[in-house]
Amino acid sequence: MKQIFLGCIALLTVTMAFSQSGRYITAMKKNIAMLDSVMIKNNFEEIANNFTRIGDAEKDKWLPYYYAAYVMALKATVEKDASKKDALADQATASLKKSEEILKQDNSEIEVIKSMIATAHMTVDPQSRYMMYGQIISESLKKAETLDSTNPRPVLIQAQNLFYTPEAFGGGKDAAKPLFDKAADLFAKFKPASDIAPQWGKDDLDYFMNMYRGS
Repeated sequence: MKQIFLGCIALLTVTMAFSQSGRYITAMKKNIAMLDSVMIKNNFEEIANNFTRIGDAEKDKWLPYYYAAYVMALKATVEKDASKKDALADQATASLKKSEEILKQDNSEIEVIKSMIATAHMTVDPQSRYMMYGQIISESLKKAETLDSTNPRPVLIQAQNLFYTPEAFGGGKDAAKPLFDKAADLFAKFKPASDIAPQWGKDDLDYFMNMYRGS
């Protein structure tokens, strides 16, 4: 009787674990799908808060906080009011630190977000902040590539950064083209680790590549 009871408890535990895992995956997929329209709907905080709630409920999962950081880093980058950028970037940093604490190892995707956060800080006042944040951007993207040479996102971000760098400083459309081409090749071969693993960036790449096709 005792063995039957213990067996039932074990089965219930496994069933609950699978159920919780299923709810986690479903919630993650729902919010990841919302990222496609975040620039249009401007609902960055809503999605970031959704991911944060998932992370608070699933304390051993690093991806929810990663996505919360990504969303806020994206908002900080596109924010037109320079006086708001630092606070938004700091929110992204807070979420990313939680993600790192859970993961407990270096990660290519996390390094990409670090570069995005640094970019947001730098764009508050590029002239005075470049020396500090420019180095962080460069080092983070280099580390991201080193950690995973198959990841297209660090190359894409490098290409975008170079695209918007003035030609007088070695940037511009022509200088960025080889990096966009490399990113396109990497995206064509890239295999995400799971359905909820980071795979963003292809739409951004297509946007820039269309510029070259139209020129």
